[in-house]
Amino acid sequence: MNIETRQFLTSLYGSAVAAADPARALRPFLPERPKGRLVVVGAGKGAAQLAAAFEDLWDGPLEGTVVTRYGYGQACPHIHVLEAAHPVPDVAGLAASDALFQQVAGLGPDDLVVALICGGGSALLPAPISGLSFNDEVLVNEVLLASGAPISAMNLIRKHVSRIKGGRLALAAYPARVVSLIVSDVPGDDPAQVASGPTVPDTGTASQALAAIRQYRMQMPDNILNAIATSQAPSPDAPEFARNQVHVISSATRSLEAAAGMARATGINAVILSDAIEGEAREVGRVHAAIAREVQRNDRPFQKPVLILSGGETTVTLDQSGGRGGRNSEFLLAFALAIDGLEGISALAADTDGIDGSQDNAGAFADGSTAQAIRAAGFDPTELLTRHDAWGAFEAANSLFVTGPTGTNVNDFRAILIR
Repeated sequence: MNIETRQFLTSLYGSAVAAADPARALRPFLPERPKGRLVVVGAGKGAAQLAAAFEDLWDGPLEGTVVTRYGYGQACPHIHVLEAAHPVPDVAGLAASDALFQQVAGLGPDDLVVALICGGGSALLPAPISGLSFNDEVLVNEVLLASGAPISAMNLIRKHVSRIKGGRLALAAYPARVVSLIVSDVPGDDPAQVASGPTVPDTGTASQALAAIRQYRMQMPDNILNAIATSQAPSPDAPEFARNQVHVISSATRSLEAAAGMARATGINAVILSDAIEGEAREVGRVHAAIAREVQRNDRPFQKPVLILSGGETTVTLDQSGGRGGRNSEFLLAFALAIDGLEGISALAADTDGIDGSQDNAGAFADGSTAQAIRAAGFDPTELLTRHDAWGAFEAANSLFVTGPTGTNVNDFRAILIR
């Protein structure tokens, strides 16, 4: 892939991330000043940046606590920024959950809680229900991450082993009013799904959580299954939530539209397949490759030149082989193999938070020469895909895309340029 194409794809990613900039996203949704205290809580990979932006925008006294991933922190004069582990919880996350509960304790009806919630909050807020240990909740997360289940099923299960998720943090803040300002990283932008909804309850039941465990063949100990079976999540219709407000302030849709607009401004037609694509990453990659091949060979369903964009959250079902990388890199390795040897197709797949899975890259670049470049470096790309080592494949091809933490998170970004 030439430098010009890489720069173009990188600029598209930049426009998508900029569209989810915390200050830009927050400004239209600032609440009115309360009669009482203003307390900020938050969780997610972009929580520190959201907190800093809120402080800059807010005209009045405030206090609060947010938790973000290690290395994602940002100094805030009035809001405490805590860091914890992601994607598998640690004891720092356990302490952060307690800190959020303490922050909202003892509030009155004239007080206002602003909840800044974004992707990654599920792992950052471990708080096992009575009868389960911290290690039990860690095990649940490890099983979920390896299961290949969609995020909706994962978060449904998480809510039924947690005393903070599923609206329980908002319940603890009652009688204070809670305004949730949410950066969505989930397909469909259901606010109750983002970070497993610490301030937004939903209608998911314990029986549905157990059904999801069976459907995706998750192996969990009896004590965890029994705890889920007897857990009761708050109802969205509960009177304690009646005065609360929920706003999705940024999402994959807006970011993809921003990237499409940038492409069109350069004279390249852009189409958005969907902002809510789910499924096994490698299979989604092969489907995208099939569409790209059809356009390149037959000018259908779109005429070239064209930019094909998509978002959502794919999954990777892990096995004993381990591997390095994340869902975007795995998507792209399968894509690269499916366009092996074809000219005129270039792609970038990356996570908008700047980290794709287990390594330090946001994603990777690929074109018709990528698979051969991996082979030339002494590796078999098909074998690396089998072992879930997409990072190793793209590192060998010198095609990793590294940005560092972006301060936001609207999930997967995929851009395929066909000339």
